[in-house]
Amino acid sequence: MRGTASRKMRLTERHVAALTREIADPGFSSIAGARAATDADYDALVAEIIEASPADGLWVFAYGSLIWNPAFDFIDKRVGVARGWHRAFCLGWDRRFRGNPEQPGLMLALDRGGQARGVIFRLPPDALKPNMDKLIRREMSMVPTAFPPRWINVATAEGPVRALTFAMNRKSGRYINGLSPEALADILATACGFRGSMAEYLFATVAHLEELGIHDRHLWHLQELVAARIEENHGIS
Repeated sequence: MRGTASRKMRLTERHVAALTREIADPGFSSIAGARAATDADYDALVAEIIEASPADGLWVFAYGSLIWNPAFDFIDKRVGVARGWHRAFCLGWDRRFRGNPEQPGLMLALDRGGQARGVIFRLPPDALKPNMDKLIRREMSMVPTAFPPRWINVATAEGPVRALTFAMNRKSGRYINGLSPEALADILATACGFRGSMAEYLFATVAHLEELGIHDRHLWHLQELVAARIEENHGIS
């Protein structure tokens, strides 16, 4: 593994296991001003994305769970930097996937400012539609979405690439900003939904970033804080 030789995560699988529990999928819950996405919505958006994709290939910039659990097939991947954007736990409130009504979670999204190192994946040109359909259905459950797909420039060692990503709409009612690292840690150390816990999400993201040689100082600090809270809450030493 690159990047982990001199750093050891405090947040471990043992911490994650302490939060693991079975939660049934509550299903789609409507939000004011939004509705559940339909097959027609997905078909139209997929067609629009493919039509707008660069001639040299359709790349997707991943900054969170898509790095370690991509929802599509790919034929190439590279580490890249998205300048003018940073990853942040700013997409709220998740009361289904990794949170619940009593303990809602916050998901990662790209927010304006700074820079984010991540991974770009190139989709197979002969299977764009089915793979993009899988991705869009995973990332977008309602219309309008709070973090719509958009094209950004990504710098890589092999040269610049135009890639698709999902970035936060700050005008959305789901945009959460201004929480301290301590407040974020309180949320991430308790929230759990039918797909798993926020601690698991954070653990997997930081671990895979480190394997790629990507050290996100903000997420690294968060995993230390989250681990400390889980240790205190569950008697882990």
